[in-house]
This record gives sequence, structure tokens and C-alpha cells, in this order.
Amino acid sequence: MTETTAVRAGRLNRPSRIRSLQLGDTKVSYVPDGAVRVRPLELLGDTTAEVWDAHPEYLDATGHLVGSVGALLVEHGGRALLIDAGFGPQEQEVPDGPIARIRGGELLDRLAELGRAPSDIEAVAFTHLHSDHLGWACHRVPGSDLPVFTDAAYLVSGPEWAGRDLLADQGMAEQVAALAPRVRTVEDGQEVFPGVHVRIAPGHTVGHAEYVITGGGRRLIAFGDALHSPIQIDRPDWSSAFDHDPERTADHRHRLVAELAEPDTIGFGVHLADVVFGRVLREGDGPAWQPVDA
Repeated sequence: MTETTAVRAGRLNRPSRIRSLQLGDTKVSYVPDGAVRVRPLELLGDTTAEVWDAHPEYLDATGHLVGSVGALLVEHGGRALLIDAGFGPQEQEVPDGPIARIRGGELLDRLAELGRAPSDIEAVAFTHLHSDHLGWACHRVPGSDLPVFTDAAYLVSGPEWAGRDLLADQGMAEQVAALAPRVRTVEDGQEVFPGVHVRIAPGHTVGHAEYVITGGGRRLIAFGDALHSPIQIDRPDWSSAFDHDPERTADHRHRLVAELAEPDTIGFGVHLADVVFGRVLREGDGPAWQPVDA
């Protein structure tokens, strides 16, 4: 499916369903947890009303950007890794600021559709410690003191965990405390699962991590919140209101977009509507982000 077809199909303004790709012996699957509706001018402060008037394909009928909320399941040789953990079984409506409404709650059901129970997950590797990525990792099995992912280690970049006091100051002390007993810090370049290497790309947060997954002659870059919307592929200088260091994030995003244009390279953006897997193609008149569905 071309990006132009994706526009016609409405994929840029709806949350993603389950989508899977095969990278040699490794299978990667987007696992939906819910969706987020975002006020575009508040999220991307360098944009204008004229920008969004020119690109209505990114907005729903209420004028909001629609993003996906979920996780990436990585399976290899019977083993299973989860990258991020969705928003969890909750819903919030926010009267002002970038987020208008965010909901989670589907992730365990969608995992089951993919043939996986939470106990199958050997580790949850976080891109960063924001609530829409921690989600289910902070919840308990109903009627038990056990976490939902009963056997999983929680992998957090060393710099991100070292800066966790910043999250406590933002009202997330409870989530940090819930994670702490299972946290194992990881460092730049470390292999955390067969064919999965972490690379630390600060900017969105102090120790934001990306995960590079290789197999079958291809690589996939799970880039976390380096990008919040496909429109940023065309304008990587547009940073998000949630970026801890907007200038640093923009610099990294320029490099990331160039990397995603390299041969045999696929990107995964957990929030990128129904085009979570894609590649960058700079030719033609349409947007550069083209979905990859196989």
C-alpha cells in the first residue's frame, strides 16, 4: 500500500490495529492498548492553523491528531520481549494542553490474540519512563501482589533511570516505585534480546532509548517518542511539547529520518496512527513516510 493509498484509506487519522512483520527468524508485532487524541497546535508548537488546514488527512472529524498507544512484541526462537507497555487500564480526558483524551486497556487481550500470555514476556524494555509507555508494567494481577508481567525484568537505560527523580517531581513517584524492584539498567550498544540492541538517544527524555532489531537482511528501528506524528518525517525540525530538550531532539530526528531512508531499514513509531511500521521515501509529491505491511 502506498502512502497516497494510506491517505485515502484514512490510516493517518485512526489508531492502529495489530500489525506484524517478519525479520528473518524474528517476528515483530504492534500490540494495541488504546488511542490518544491530541491538540495539534499544542503538540507541535512550530506549526500553524494553516499547516493543518493544508493537511487534513492527519486530523479526525474533531480536528485532533489521532495516535496509537501500545507496545511492540518481539518474538524469536520461542522467546518474547515487549518494548514498552502501553497506558494500562485507564482513561483520561484533559481540558487543556496537548492531550485531549487518552485511553488504554486492550493490551492483554491483543497479546492473547497473538498467542501470548503476560507470563510469556521475559523482559519489558522501555524506551522511556512516561506513563503511556509504562502502563501495564505498573499494574498487579487482580487479587494478587504479583505484577501483570509476572516473570519479566524491566529494562531501562542507565541515564533514564538515573534521572528518575525528574519523574517523581512530575507526580510519577508511585509508578517509579512500582517499577524499581524489577529494573535492570541497560547501556548504549547492549544486546538485550537476540538481535535487539539498545541505543541511547536523549532529548525526548534524559535517557530516551531506541531499539534496533535486525534479521533477515533488514533492520527495524523502534524509535519511541523521537517522533509523535508522521508529519514530522517531512519536518523533523518540529519538536513536540513533551520533548525534554527540543533542540537536541530535533537534531536527533534529522539524523533518524536520514537513517530511515537507508536501504532495508524500517521504522516503528508506537504513536504513528495506523502507520506504525514504515520507511522514508523522499521521492514523489506525497508525505515521505510510507507504511510497511509485510
